[in-house]
Amino acid sequence: MLPFRYNRNFSDFRVMQVPFFPLETILRPIRVELDQAISGVLDEGQFIMGEQVALFEMEFAKFVGAKYCVAVGSGLDALTISLKALGIGEGDEVLVPSHTCQATWLSVLRAGARPVGVSVNGFLIDHQHLEQSISGRTKAIMPVHLYGYPCEMDAVCSVASRYHLFVVEDFAQAHGATYKGRMAGSMGDAGGTSFYPTKNLGALGDGGAITTNSERVAAFARSYRNYGSVQKDVHLQVGVNSRLDTLQAAVLRVNLKHVAHRNKQRREIADVYFSRLSTTGDLVLPPRPMSPCEPVFHQFVIQTEWRNQLHDYLSKAGIGTAIHYPVPVYLQPAYAQLGYGRGSFASAEALGKTVLSLPVWPGMSLDQVQCVCDEVLRFFGTK
Repeated sequence: MLPFRYNRNFSDFRVMQVPFFPLETILRPIRVELDQAISGVLDEGQFIMGEQVALFEMEFAKFVGAKYCVAVGSGLDALTISLKALGIGEGDEVLVPSHTCQATWLSVLRAGARPVGVSVNGFLIDHQHLEQSISGRTKAIMPVHLYGYPCEMDAVCSVASRYHLFVVEDFAQAHGATYKGRMAGSMGDAGGTSFYPTKNLGALGDGGAITTNSERVAAFARSYRNYGSVQKDVHLQVGVNSRLDTLQAAVLRVNLKHVAHRNKQRREIADVYFSRLSTTGDLVLPPRPMSPCEPVFHQFVIQTEWRNQLHDYLSKAGIGTAIHYPVPVYLQPAYAQLGYGRGSFASAEALGKTVLSLPVWPGMSLDQVQCVCDEVLRFFGTK
């Protein structure tokens, strides 16, 4: 039996559209700034590796709290190049969370190594299961700061230190998130991030960056992203073409000015969800922010056994939601060669059946947030 008692005629729904992530609406307040930045690049005419790229790298490194930033073509490339810069490749293993975006696992394979899944606690890699996953081939741990929540990096780095492993942070969903006052992307040997348009800091296309405090890692990445060259017609290694283009860098410089305020808006929206939905049906809400972690709510992810029904119900009410990672990476056909099967990671598979992301975006009005809450409560028969 469905959990809600409110038998509603969907034709009676009040007209309030709450899209999941309306990029055009989010960008509207800074459209003039964006137009000016793009026009400046067009006037300058330097579209590959222009001055805007170098300026963005300096500004983003400062934002993260890292010594170096190397901008690349995508988040996947950022992670792959980070691993290669640390000397990880054929025959090596990298520990990755079992619940994450495909890019995490794929980056390890692209580096020539093998991803080894680790159970998750909540949404994040379970540091208590790291040691049992380490073998003689393990070379690195890749914690993912998922949905805007930072991992417990002291515990992760402690295990890495004991076993002489590298730490490569995947902070594509955590721009501005902090752990003990340190930004995601500043705590490992390297960090890889994405600037996909829907990220907390997004471009208007693909883009990514590597952050690190290692001059050696940064130097490798600068060369590798540009065909293995830092000097014209001199190629010291076999590299790739993975350069953040100048237009995207200019856009990112504008968006970077607003990311702190946008993250504050996300936290305010999350506060309303926590306040109104905390005792609703079988809902499991994400952890409430508490020291030493400060999340940035890239997503507001709830869990319910009625996920599919709630998703459909909210859609008919004009409310957009999303289901992130319903099928774990290790169960995808493309990863069958890794030898995992159903039941390998119960926590990840349970999340795949229950998670649902509610709208949380900068500029979302209080009326829209309340509308989402009202309909979730109606679904469960508590309004």
